[in-house]
Order: sequence, then C-alpha cells, then structure tokens
Amino acid sequence: MKARYVFTPGMRRYALYPLIAGGSLFLLAQVLQAAEKPRATPPPPTLSPTLPLEVSATKPFTLDSLQHDFDVFSWQSFVALNWPANPDGTPNTGVTIGQMTNSPVVWESYRESRDIFLPGGAAPAPWGKPSPLPPVCKNIDASHLPPGTMHLTQVGKTPNVLDESGEPFKTGPLIDQNGQYARFAILTNEQMFDYIDTNKLYSKAGQNAFNGDADFPSSNTNTKDVGSIMIKTSWVKMGGKFNPATFYTTYALVYDNPAEEPGVKASCVLTQVGLVGFHIAHKTAKEPQWVWSTFEHVANAPTAGQKPGLPGYNFFDPNCKDCKVNEPPPRPWNPGTPYTKPTQIERVIPITADAQRLNDAYHQALAAVNPDSVWLNYELVSTQWPTDAQNKVDPTGVPAPSFLANTTLESYIQGHVKQTSSSCMACHNNATTTTGTFSDFTYLLQRAQ
Repeated sequence: MKARYVFTPGMRRYALYPLIAGGSLFLLAQVLQAAEKPRATPPPPTLSPTLPLEVSATKPFTLDSLQHDFDVFSWQSFVALNWPANPDGTPNTGVTIGQMTNSPVVWESYRESRDIFLPGGAAPAPWGKPSPLPPVCKNIDASHLPPGTMHLTQVGKTPNVLDESGEPFKTGPLIDQNGQYARFAILTNEQMFDYIDTNKLYSKAGQNAFNGDADFPSSNTNTKDVGSIMIKTSWVKMGGKFNPATFYTTYALVYDNPAEEPGVKASCVLTQVGLVGFHIAHKTAKEPQWVWSTFEHVANAPTAGQKPGLPGYNFFDPNCKDCKVNEPPPRPWNPGTPYTKPTQIERVIPITADAQRLNDAYHQALAAVNPDSVWLNYELVSTQWPTDAQNKVDPTGVPAPSFLANTTLESYIQGHVKQTSSSCMACHNNATTTTGTFSDFTYLLQRAQ
C-alpha cells in the first residue's frame, strides 16, 4: 500500500496583489487572518487526461476569483501531465491517474534540455528518437535495466539522464536530509521542441541566422492545438530517510557532470529517484507571458513562523536549532561527495487558504480513485499569471501573485523583495538568446553552443 502524509494547515497570510477592475489597475490588500469561518465543501473536481488550453473564468471577476480559476487550471494541467502514458507519450485513457503506480506519465515523453542543446551546436535527434548518452553512461546496457526503469525516456529505450546538481539559476545546490544533492531536469513538449528545431535555435549559428525575437506557439482554443509547455522537475535519491512509497518514483541515470563545477569527476549511476518539485510553464493565447504553476511534495519544508506539522521533512530538520535557514551550502560544490550537510529550508510565503482548499478537493478526487495514490503527496503552491497581459508599460503583464517560489527550485531566493526574490515572470522577462534578442520567457536558448 502507498503511504501518504496527513497534516492540518495552520494560519495563512495573504499577500498584496494587483487587480484589474473596470479597466483600471488598483491594489487590493487582505489582512492577516488567524482563523477562517468554515465554507461549504464543493464537489470533488473531475480528473481528466485532457490538457486545458486556456483558463476558464466566469463573471463577476475579482482578484480572488481569478486566482482560484488559474489555480484550477494548474491542477487540471498537473493531472493531465501526470496521467499514465501510452508508449508514444499520449495519455492512456483506459485508466485513471493513480491506478497504475509509478508507471510512465505523459510529460516523461517530453524532450530534456540536455538532449536539445548539444555540444558544438549539433542538431538534436528527431522527436521520439533516443538521444545519445554521455560517454561515461554508455557502459550501462539499457536492455538489462530493472523493470520500471523506462520512465524518464524519449519514447525510445534510452533512460533519461539527470545531470543538473545545482538549482536552475545557480544559486547553489539543494542538499536533502540524507546528505545527498537534489537533481534537476528541464523538459519541453513537442510543440516547443519543434519551434526550436525548425528555426535551428539549438545552436549559436542558428540563432545568429534567425536574428529576431523568439515567439513560441500558444495554445489555441479554436484549433484545439496545444501550445508550448516547459516542465522543470526536482528529484531526490530514494533510500535512507525517504520511503519510496510516499513519492512518485522512477529510475534514472544520475550523471555527475565535470562541466558543472570545478573538481567534479564524471560518474553515471542508475538510481531510483523521487519527485519533489514540479514547475509547469504554459503559453496560452490570452497569457503571452505564460502561466506559471508550481507544485511540491507535501513534506518538502515547513512554513516560516508556523510550527512544523510533520516529524520529518525532505529538506528541513525540526530538531536542528542552529541550522542556518535558506542558505546554500558552502563551496566547493561536488555532487560526488558521499555526504554533505543538509540544507535547512523553510517556505517563506505561505500557501493561501484557498489554494489549500483546492488541494484538499483534488486530493479527495484522487483518493476516490485510489486511497493510497502517491499523488496525494503533492500540492499546488500557487499560480502566477498576468493580470494585464497587454499592459504597455509592464511587459510582464502585472503578475499576480507578485512573487512565486518552489522550495526546491528557488530555495534561496524566496521572499518579497523586488528584483531579488523569485518571480517567474519578472525573472524570465530578462531571458535572451545568445545574440541578446528576447527569447520569449525562457532561458533555455542561452544553452546553445
């Protein structure tokens, strides 16, 4: 039987958000509340393998109602992307999410960034074809891997390689409670990959020839075409303090990349890993700044200022009184080190009460399918979206909430400080190609060689 965590949300703090009403922009503040009156519980949502193409919202619009609608969009996306997949990566409509424990899911057929931006600017393998492994991994025979290994795959028979041991913006590595480095991967769906491939944006030479701003395709409700989707994931090695029954797990080739940090020696080991962080960026027609959804394992970290509700966490030790909070480990950084002192992580911005209620609703729907579903251990943190997508002054579209962070992907840049704390849109608005042109809210194109 699958295990899951049970906890009771504490006090929630609401941030200051921008709101669009009557064509004008104004600020709506909500005060800190110690408790809330109980609300009627809505019926559990429907679980569907169909990706939403746009946010569904009904009048009258308020900031709170729209935030809720975008959060629903996020959960719908999370369910569809983590739906059990057919061998070609399409959803298996013969089953429901949670019925096939740790079977390959839809997003795992997406193309990992390391397989798009190759040494020397070489062209990536066509969609659906296996990509070459680093030489140090080639001693592992894919035909002799244990059952269930074919999860993080490119439809072919080559397992995916996790070679990122530092957070996406190089703020530092994240060390779990076993003293092991968390691992990260960034993937694109076929539509985003095709745009990069067709325009040869995978190389510096191709970007020079392209000579313009990138404009990835958006989802289209008229044609029913899915637009560009980018996935960021974070993983921890199973074993020690971590029970695989409480995680979505897969097997992956964990690669120590000498190019990441000085002193790192190349290594490639087949490892069972568990999902702890999940970002979704989806470009839609009405949100050209993309919709940014972030999910986490429920036991990643407690919230600052609140009493820890669990006896143990993935990235927090309740018994450590002198651990520095939200600070990266000292250099040198080397994922090959057998043990590194764990980092002590707390969530800075609490999950709102409404998001918690939505999490509860989706957990109820997931439990109805399988009361031991591993997906009961994942929760929405929040969704960032443009409140004024066509704003002529602010190219980020006046995002709400103003700040958004995943404790595993932006561990060390959480907070409320402009130009410093994590904000998906504000940060990605600065992304450019290798030629300095706008790269449409993704830093991936800077990886071109």
